[in-house]
Amino acid sequence: MENGKKVMLSGIQPSGELHIGNYLGPLRHWPEMIEEFDCYFFLADLHTITVRQEPAELRRRVLTLLASYIACGLAPEKCTLFIQSHVPAHSQLAWVLDCYTMFGELSRMTQFKDKSARNADNINAGLFTYPVLMAADILIYQPDFVPVGEDQRQHVEICRDIANRFNGIYGDVFKVPEPYIAKVGARIMSLSTPEKKMSKSQPEGCVFLMDKPEDIMRKFKRAVTDSDAERCVRYAPEEKPGVANLMQIYASATGKSYEEIEREFDGKGYGAFKPAVGEAVVECLRPIREETERLLADKAYLESVYRAGAEKAGYVANKTLRKVYKKVGFLPG
Repeated sequence: MENGKKVMLSGIQPSGELHIGNYLGPLRHWPEMIEEFDCYFFLADLHTITVRQEPAELRRRVLTLLASYIACGLAPEKCTLFIQSHVPAHSQLAWVLDCYTMFGELSRMTQFKDKSARNADNINAGLFTYPVLMAADILIYQPDFVPVGEDQRQHVEICRDIANRFNGIYGDVFKVPEPYIAKVGARIMSLSTPEKKMSKSQPEGCVFLMDKPEDIMRKFKRAVTDSDAERCVRYAPEEKPGVANLMQIYASATGKSYEEIEREFDGKGYGAFKPAVGEAVVECLRPIREETERLLADKAYLESVYRAGAEKAGYVANKTLRKVYKKVGFLPG
């Protein structure tokens, strides 16, 4: 705990580019979190290799993600930004926790079943023990809170189970973290399939933070609206999911209400509306893209950020690891 603040920890896999669903959703609110909490943000490169990666591409994505985080407002002087593999204590604690996690618990994990079905030719042990490494990522920093979406709730629950089991044997070693339901912002759907969340797996329906303005405009001009004969801009998610999604994006990018948007485009139709949404997104993302590009050109600065972050994170992580090693009976090195 720093300056009396509660500790918050969050990690993200560098498995793809950030898109506006990430930014207009939770990421936009993270700068508020770093004012309220002592925050640790890490790039989970160890988790990424449960699926085969091209090494040079993985390194590029890690640096791009780090630069994008900073460009989105995660100032390194206000939080701890680091790369997971640069703090060996994560993997060291994971092995200890493996020995306090039951086979049956891991077998029931929904994500293991889903990923096994999608990667039938590569069902590796890392995929199976993924939740234990995730528990180590969390518990080693003794955080009070972990921001969690619905898809990660099961991982936080098994983390709490492992912590309680270990504490039940050895005393209060780990702080048992609470899930933190962060401000999620807008829930952005795919431009091409508005019934589904925006995802990097559907690049034509996905607007990435680093997309060029002309690519953003092209994607919005092709965005699915509806076959409604009136072709009016009206917020009706059930009847007009494509239009409602575009209105939500426009509202998030401009700060306008749905009523204001309906008045602005009254009688103008989709031919005027879709390019306007695209232009608003271009201007919303322009400073982020330009700052990310500037940072990527300064590799020395980015290296100084992740080295300083790993040093600070390592100091905290190693204190927990030494305590755990002593509890289980390891001799000090």
